[in-house]
Amino acid sequence: MKKLFVILPIAVIIICGAIWLWNYLTLQQEMDSVINKDYRNSGIDVSVHYGSYVNPNELVYNLTNVTGSKSPSDVFRVLLQFAEQIKEKEFTAIMLEHNGKLKFIIDGSYFNELGREYSFQNPVYTMRTFPSNLKNPDGTQAYSNWTGGLLGVVNEQLEDFNNFHKRWYINDY
Repeated sequence: MKKLFVILPIAVIIICGAIWLWNYLTLQQEMDSVINKDYRNSGIDVSVHYGSYVNPNELVYNLTNVTGSKSPSDVFRVLLQFAEQIKEKEFTAIMLEHNGKLKFIIDGSYFNELGREYSFQNPVYTMRTFPSNLKNPDGTQAYSNWTGGLLGVVNEQLEDFNNFHKRWYINDY
């Protein structure tokens, strides 16, 4: 019985360490590379891990810090660069969090599309169309798909993009 009280805690520590290492080597290290590769990303901190740390079908993208000098475009660029960095990985859902609180959900297939298209897609187009691909934490659509005249649609889409950033992290500061 004494052996069990010694072996069990050691086994738990080893398992937890292995899970942390797996998340770090397969996700967080990639995120750190994105932040360090582009000087404009300095001042934006993101923690990434699998869902509940053990579900490889979900990615948790947790924005933990944005310095005052960073714009929503800077924060969005980091997200897109990370999508490009891990475009070969497939997820069913990406959980967008701010300081550990779930704010939005993105379908994994759309996130992969963002990563594959990052190098050639017009960033303004991506900014405009991104909000209509977001879901609220309860699974409902976060923003509308706008129709109508081009100028009116573009205006509404850009307002949605700005509102997305406010709801994601800006209003929390």
